[in-house]
Amino acid sequence: MIERVVLLSTGDELTTGKIADTNAQWLADRCFTLGLDVTAVLVVGDDRERITWAWQSAFERGDVVLATGGLGPTSDDLTTETLAAFLGEDLRLDQPSVDKMRALFERMNRPMPENNLRQAMFPASATILENPLGTAPGYRVSCDRVIGGKTVKRHLAVMPGVPREMKSMFDNTVAPWLAELGGGAPPAVRVFQTFGMSESALGEKVTALVGDEARVGYRASFPKISVKIMLPGTVPDAETRLDALAARVRDALGGVVYAEGEATMEEELGRILREKGATLAIAESCSGGLIGHRVTEVPGCSAYFIADYVSYSNGAKKDVLGVGAETLKQYGAVSEETAREMAEGARRRSGADVAVATTGIAGPDGGTKERPVGTVCFALATAEGTISRRYQLWGTRDWVKLLTSQIALDWVRRWARGLPVLESGFRS
Repeated sequence: MIERVVLLSTGDELTTGKIADTNAQWLADRCFTLGLDVTAVLVVGDDRERITWAWQSAFERGDVVLATGGLGPTSDDLTTETLAAFLGEDLRLDQPSVDKMRALFERMNRPMPENNLRQAMFPASATILENPLGTAPGYRVSCDRVIGGKTVKRHLAVMPGVPREMKSMFDNTVAPWLAELGGGAPPAVRVFQTFGMSESALGEKVTALVGDEARVGYRASFPKISVKIMLPGTVPDAETRLDALAARVRDALGGVVYAEGEATMEEELGRILREKGATLAIAESCSGGLIGHRVTEVPGCSAYFIADYVSYSNGAKKDVLGVGAETLKQYGAVSEETAREMAEGARRRSGADVAVATTGIAGPDGGTKERPVGTVCFALATAEGTISRRYQLWGTRDWVKLLTSQIALDWVRRWARGLPVLESGFRS
């Protein structure tokens, strides 16, 4: 029976801040869904002494150690040799792994450098885990260790540091192995993706609904906030009880919940537009194509997405979307009037059922007393008419653009669901 997991990430690029440790974040989430408790996350650089310390610390704190990184072909990839020394085992060359590497390089019509053979060296007791997406296989080991004067069983899996290789290996080989070892009971979980309400307001409302009946967690990942409601898998009728709680939360939050599970705004919007059989066009100025980019991140978007007109200059607004010269002169490019004509022009030119438009000042320059940085005007045009609003957003240029794209997508979602748009973009 395994319960406690320690995550170990190695690499100077992590300890020097060059990249973030997204592998540990992803693995922690996977462990949670498997009912396993992550007791520690260790991050060390490419140093033998520090990696050895990390192995010892991990074995003291977890039944299972999941390690990523340090399996490359260069001299700073030290994970395997330090682990073999820590276990008191010799390294062995695995010929099938060598053969697969050579075949991969042959398919790429490139000679294989001899230092790639380092990736085919494993502790003697290791079971090798195939890596169909790269040259570095992973491996797992189960062993007995003396911890605190007692002999205990410890298990470890070592995976590549490349995220896509690690994720594939974990889901296809490591997770089934952990299930065989016997983990904890997976918790009952419901996740709501929200937009349009502050974290503090969400906390007050959800806490009042749930109380002590379940554990509630919040994760602010701009510009969305995820609300997670959880019951331990050991609780009787956990799924049924959680269904009732989730229904109360869903009803209370209403349109602020844009999706359940891990769906993004653009994925949920795509699902709704498909369901409704509606088509979309976009007219962008300050968001510079970001809205269209997000829409096209969803496979199959061609079923509902027609066009994205990125009309940054006034000339493009006039020539491409038919915004009136008098409108631009009287009201300016950043105005509800211009946004309305942009949306109407995009819908007219594309033939889409709905068109959304944005025009604003993303900063850091360009603001005035009347229109400070962060001023963004939105419009949405349909067969029923056109609506527009002016919002005052905040943050750096990238934040303003991202928030603009989120609001625009949310406007279309709300239209498709028959919900009103938020007057200020957010509710407190």
